[in-house]
Amino acid sequence: MDRIVAAEVFVAIVERGSMIAAAEALDMSRAMVTRYLAQMEHWAGARLLHRTTRKLGLTDAGSETLARCRQMLDIAAAMPAPGTADTGSPQGLLRIACSQSLAQAALAPAVAGYLRRYPRMAIDLQIDNRAVNLVEERIDLALRITNALDPNLIARQLGTCASVLCASPAYLAAHGTPRRVEDLALHDCLTYSYFGKSLWQFTRAGETVSVPVSGRLSANESVVLLAAVLEGAGVALQPRYSAAPLLASGRLVALLPDSLPQPMGIHGIYTSRQYQPAGLRALLDYLVDWFAGDSRWLELTQ
Repeated sequence: MDRIVAAEVFVAIVERGSMIAAAEALDMSRAMVTRYLAQMEHWAGARLLHRTTRKLGLTDAGSETLARCRQMLDIAAAMPAPGTADTGSPQGLLRIACSQSLAQAALAPAVAGYLRRYPRMAIDLQIDNRAVNLVEERIDLALRITNALDPNLIARQLGTCASVLCASPAYLAAHGTPRRVEDLALHDCLTYSYFGKSLWQFTRAGETVSVPVSGRLSANESVVLLAAVLEGAGVALQPRYSAAPLLASGRLVALLPDSLPQPMGIHGIYTSRQYQPAGLRALLDYLVDWFAGDSRWLELTQ
């Protein structure tokens, strides 16, 4: 963990009187403040704060650590920010976590453009569909597609992911074509296992319609479900960016054009708004512009 940020967090806790107030002042999640304090106590090898239901108080070790933290922050404040001392162009390494499907369709081409614009930056992509712990795994940015983002997370919406309901011609020939969203209850629906119980939401005639669905196959990666729907395993709700080429070729058929699946937000998740490397700030701005205007992405989502 970053010792400078940890020192800033510890000073904020002491000056503000609580971890909740420190989190608000630093625009950081409460869980992250707790982790930084635990790490400070690990480094010090002692408890730094007396915790009661009413207030926090410094231990002897905490008083000594507070003085050292303030000294460290004074020294850090006198130094130029990383990546700005020479030409003002960001430099350094960013570690990004992303799912396989979004990485292939969007992140890889977007990152290539970013690296051309900022030649002193480097990026390490971590392709995984699970929710990562940014601090423990040293991830600078995690991309996630969801409409149910944890309010305690620090995030910025980068774009929108449109979805499409689809099936293979072979499946439809064998099982019939659903005419209304309510008909999905009669079909094998391929579900995304991270969602728990599957409730697919659509907009029909200006109103939101929620439909519980079930099926015999679920997976935690949309790429796997896409391969299964191509083999006739059932009906799937897929990101349009993944299904678009298969719809154009006729290998998949879009269903229920009068009932549009609810779009989902593409979010960038990071540890703090206030303490961002210049390269991360530049990447967030670049991704917002890329999702809004790159012709390749727009062709896959319209």
